[in-house]
Amino acid sequence: MEPVTLTTDRLVLRTVGPDDSDAVYEAVQDPDIQRWTTIPSPYLPEHALSFTEQLVPDGWAQASMFTFGVFLTGGDLAGMLGLTMRSLGTAEVGYWAAVGHRGRGYVTEATLTACRWIFTTVGVDRVEWRAEVGNAASRAVAERAGFTIEGTLRSAINNKGVRRDCWVGSLLPSDLGLPSTAPYLPARAR
Repeated sequence: MEPVTLTTDRLVLRTVGPDDSDAVYEAVQDPDIQRWTTIPSPYLPEHALSFTEQLVPDGWAQASMFTFGVFLTGGDLAGMLGLTMRSLGTAEVGYWAAVGHRGRGYVTEATLTACRWIFTTVGVDRVEWRAEVGNAASRAVAERAGFTIEGTLRSAINNKGVRRDCWVGSLLPSDLGLPSTAPYLPARAR
């Protein structure tokens, strides 16, 4: 699949390339990003180059991971968002916000924009969100974006060689007023 660019009034969501490597490297020097995500730590310039030159383009080419840099309309990198295909009809969203751009709703806005795109263009019927228990900022973004928190999975994330419990949530097309590609029959309440 060819990379796409998505826009809102405040943001441009686009693929990242070699010209963005320095901005990615600088942003992920933040200890919170290194603590709560599975990126290498310490994060070196060669990690940023590998990410922008190989991982991101390969994900788009194979339609396995759709990575968007979250840029302000003025050009600053405010965050990163990825939608990774998991099983048929399901993707998993992951994101981070650059330290100077937190608390302004950019990642929530980007998440909603990217989820609308994957529901309507790729045909996904479920987007899952997972975060290590305790990552309150990630959970707040998911909840503001309309994800239903479904529970806690034990030992479900491996972060730098340590298995950890994680929260899991989901967003369905119907949560955004969009049709699904397949009928959905929810379980009856007892």
